[in-house]
Amino acid sequence: MPSKDRYSVLLPTYNERDNIAIVVWLLVKTFTCSDIDYEIVIIDDNSQDNTQGVVRQLQQLYGDDRIILKCRPGKLGLGTAYVHGLRHARGEYVIIMDADLSHHPKYIPDFIRHQQQTGCDIVTGTRYKAQGGVCGWNFKRKLVSRGANFLAQTLLNPGVSDLTGSFRLYKKSVLDKVIANVNSKGYAFQMEIIVRARAQGYSVGEVPIVFVDRLYGVSKLGGAEITQYIKGLLWLFFTT
Repeated sequence: MPSKDRYSVLLPTYNERDNIAIVVWLLVKTFTCSDIDYEIVIIDDNSQDNTQGVVRQLQQLYGDDRIILKCRPGKLGLGTAYVHGLRHARGEYVIIMDADLSHHPKYIPDFIRHQQQTGCDIVTGTRYKAQGGVCGWNFKRKLVSRGANFLAQTLLNPGVSDLTGSFRLYKKSVLDKVIANVNSKGYAFQMEIIVRARAQGYSVGEVPIVFVDRLYGVSKLGGAEITQYIKGLLWLFFTT
């Protein structure tokens, strides 16, 4: 699996001081042990808990060529955070994931291996296939996630089992092209980008993952994000 390509990890953050050092350590360990060239681009939306200060300490530890901090003036949406981070990514491949330890970096070598074996343009982690699953969610959260995916499968027929997942590997050239046509700013971004990619003829592979609920901090998912998702789903249904 060793590759000469560089992999750029995009980590949007807002008040993730308790998690960011751990997830970066896990990422560095994963890439180093697998002999994979990497960089970690952290896009921080003006966190109030000194997340940026922790990241600057990580830059001193691992080097600012490996840990890249890009600051924004406030919370401007998840989708725009990825767009902002993509401008600074230097790798041939881009990995997007959550910074709250919900996505374990141990799956990244599986993503890379799957992409190398199949040649697919996108690899997405799935909670709803084979050995995939969820740990730490209550019944309400599971119902919301299952309901969101059921609606998306019914209305959009995207050809993937987990359309709302946010742990993915992209060919950077593909992501650059697809993201230019994406309009969603928040959580619907993940859904729209897969729908747009499939519409443009790009191939999507799936790797089972176990999603673990955050240990520290507060989830950013609320009523406003759910409403935004539903609006985005209906908009895609009528426009794609």
